Amino acid sequence: MINRIIVVVLGILIALMVLSSTFYVVDQRRFAILFALGEIKDVIREPGLHFKLPPPFQNVVFLDKRILTIDTPEAERFITSEKRNVLVDTFVKWRIVDPKQYYISIGADMDRAVIRMGQIIKSALNEEITKRTTHEVVSGEREQVMAAIKQKVADEAKQIGVEIVDVRLKRVDLLPEISASIYSRMEAERHRVANELRSTGAAESEKIRADADRQKEVIIAEAYRDAERTKGEGDARASTIYAQAFGANPEFYAFYRSLDAYRKSFRSKGDLFVVDPSTEFFKYLRSPDGASAPAAHKR
Repeated sequence: MINRIIVVVLGILIALMVLSSTFYVVDQRRFAILFALGEIKDVIREPGLHFKLPPPFQNVVFLDKRILTIDTPEAERFITSEKRNVLVDTFVKWRIVDPKQYYISIGADMDRAVIRMGQIIKSALNEEITKRTTHEVVSGEREQVMAAIKQKVADEAKQIGVEIVDVRLKRVDLLPEISASIYSRMEAERHRVANELRSTGAAESEKIRADADRQKEVIIAEAYRDAERTKGEGDARASTIYAQAFGANPEFYAFYRSLDAYRKSFRSKGDLFVVDPSTEFFKYLRSPDGASAPAAHKR
């Protein structure tokens, strides 16, 4: 009786195990590949509960459908078109889009996939960097380099059922010994440019100063010319007025000119003239009408 109970229990357990092996759950983060006698029968992309025959008739292999990252642990060395060594550190974002093709090409081992993708990336990097200069790789055409690498990697990755989401160059550096020589050359070049700019600035300064001096001389000459012309016009006008006044009343004109001469001659109390009082210069001081003084007065 006990043996029969044990057999029944074992039968039930075996039946439950067989029954449980006929169901499988596909997570939303994974693909499921259903095999029948070792051949791919179906690819399940949608999550949910699915039925299959128990092994060895059918079995399931799961593949990750999320975006994965390949990040190189150490920078790799490449040679530019100038035969200079550069260290390049990259990372790639990728995901499986064709599970069947991926499994046929790679299998279910993720490490194999990483190695294969690393080889594809390294080949594309080498092809793009070897045809560019150091400056272009480091800064000049960095975006173009990443775009070209992404295109090359995407074309090859598509053959194994993989889509390349993004390719980035995290860091591009020169070797330490090369960096020192390049920095020295850059410093010398900057000094040369600075000296050239100083020389150009000094030449421009002298040119501006000379032009300013020339303009100053021209302005002064023109101002002097205009002043002399104005002065000449004033003198001519004054002479005309004097001539008109002399013609209208010669005696008054002579009197006015004598007064003006007295005012200019005796500007201060200390002015002293040693002359004969009977000279023509003092005739209006001797007589308001300018007549000659009597003999007794002369004496």
